[in-house]
Amino acid sequence: MDFDFSDDQEQLRDAVRKWVDKGYTFERRRAAVAAGGFDRTAWNELAELGLTALTVPEAHDGMGQGAIDAMVVAEELGRGIVLEPIAQAFIASSVLSNYAPAEVQSAWLPRVASGEALVVLAQQERKARYRLDICEAKAAKAQSGYAVTAIKSVVPAGDKADAFIVPAQLDGKISLFLVERTASGVTTQGYVTQDGSRAAEVHLANAPATLITTDGLAALELAVDTGIAAACAEAVGVMDKTVAITVEYMNQRKQFGVFIASFQALRHRVADMKMQLELARSMSYYASLKLGAPAEERRAAMARAKVQLGQSMRFVGQQAVQLHGGIGVTDEYIVSHYFKKLTQLEVTFGDTLHHLGEVSARMQDTAGVFA
Repeated sequence: MDFDFSDDQEQLRDAVRKWVDKGYTFERRRAAVAAGGFDRTAWNELAELGLTALTVPEAHDGMGQGAIDAMVVAEELGRGIVLEPIAQAFIASSVLSNYAPAEVQSAWLPRVASGEALVVLAQQERKARYRLDICEAKAAKAQSGYAVTAIKSVVPAGDKADAFIVPAQLDGKISLFLVERTASGVTTQGYVTQDGSRAAEVHLANAPATLITTDGLAALELAVDTGIAAACAEAVGVMDKTVAITVEYMNQRKQFGVFIASFQALRHRVADMKMQLELARSMSYYASLKLGAPAEERRAAMARAKVQLGQSMRFVGQQAVQLHGGIGVTDEYIVSHYFKKLTQLEVTFGDTLHHLGEVSARMQDTAGVFA
């Protein structure tokens, strides 16, 4: 079986890496964090590279590429711990192209592709933790469509987004709606998250909404699985760069008159970091390859991948900080920001323990001692 990337995918990787290295420096990222954690100029640059259009169907001005191309992009952006939530463009294009009516697709997908519209998933509720089937948001029919009342938490770039994809209860069943941020009844409270990116609490009070689909739970699962695959790929990029930074530091730092990279015990720890990185990389590939599988198989694959990625992220991040010593936790030094990113990614779309439970629940028929 051929696991090599195509020439087009390698060119895509090279283009994104060059932008990260030259156009998204640590100083620019620091300035973006200080300004609130989201830079619309950087978002527009990602759009100019074609990344917001990557998975949008060609019929709606997109590039029509697949999950592997999205994985390549997310991994390279992870290397630069880019704040702008490109995964939300992948989620929006996936949900809208697979579930939205034709008129909704025509109205929004070209805008997603061009980067004009930042459409983000607003699914998290306080009582739900990571479960998707728990939803207290309510929707009702209105004169001009639907009205949604909800409180959604930790919405990526929520106060900067142009529209939200919102799950809500309609006639006792979860449906998915699109709500514009400028609509009446919408209020947002933005804040900077642990890794420096921006999120918001979103309050909807009878906000006008457009119905995407009444098969809301299935569409929401696809949205979250798309996000998990992107988060896994991003984490691989973050870990890859974290290992590289750590090795570079060890080759420069001297203790007892010699470089610490010469200490065998520390070399073994770096080898363990590299092993965890490669385990994570293989499971990230697995997650992206399974995005097109039937729902039950896809959900199981995402849970398995997130468990391994969670374990790898924690190990690589902690080891990097310890090998750096005290400087590893200072705000002035870059590795602390990579550690923060890994810590936040570990809980994005469900933490390790949650997904370990998901894996367990899906293997009950085959677990235990075979007769």
